[in-house]
Amino acid sequence: MADDTFQFEWIVTIQGNLDAMFRDVPDVFVAGDHLIYPIEENIATRQAPDVYVAFGRRKGHRGSYAVSEEDGIFPQVIFEVWSPRNRQREMELKREFYEKYGAEEYYIVYPEFPAHIDGWRRENDKLIHIEEINGFISPRLKIRFELKRGKISIYRPDGERFLSFVELRAMADEKHARAAAEKQRAESAEERAAKLSAKLRELGIDPDAV
Repeated sequence: MADDTFQFEWIVTIQGNLDAMFRDVPDVFVAGDHLIYPIEENIATRQAPDVYVAFGRRKGHRGSYAVSEEDGIFPQVIFEVWSPRNRQREMELKREFYEKYGAEEYYIVYPEFPAHIDGWRRENDKLIHIEEINGFISPRLKIRFELKRGKISIYRPDGERFLSFVELRAMADEKHARAAAEKQRAESAEERAAKLSAKLRELGIDPDAV
């Protein structure tokens, strides 16, 4: 569970954008704040990443993600979003857990200014730190990370930036307002044309012949 609203906003933004990005891919499952159980019938060994992505797994709601019930597939990509209550050792233990059970990529997002990201990718049986994350493209997700002026931006493969729900809603409202204004202009033009045609007919002029 998120410790503060800023962390929660980032969790929702990452999870929502990834889910939308893969909405038409039936065998990519995206979840957030959701328990993963890597060992069958062992409920003590578990983690609940802020966001994770499992390739090769069907979409659909789950109470938890039990690897033994998911064809043995451990989620390949893991995101944790740092909050002031987190401790470095805690994050290291999480990384060791994800490394042990098969994650291919692990990212810690630090949203507080100056924001940054730490990332690791699997090489053989180890998660190796990514030395330069600015401009790095996730091998699995194909998203790009950008750090600029103390802020984080994440870009989809098509170059579109990850947007928060509020930003997406604002864009949708703006698009709706433009469409409504265009419709009103079109209706006004039609009304003016109809009035002109009626006036010409009053004068005995066929507007279709003009």
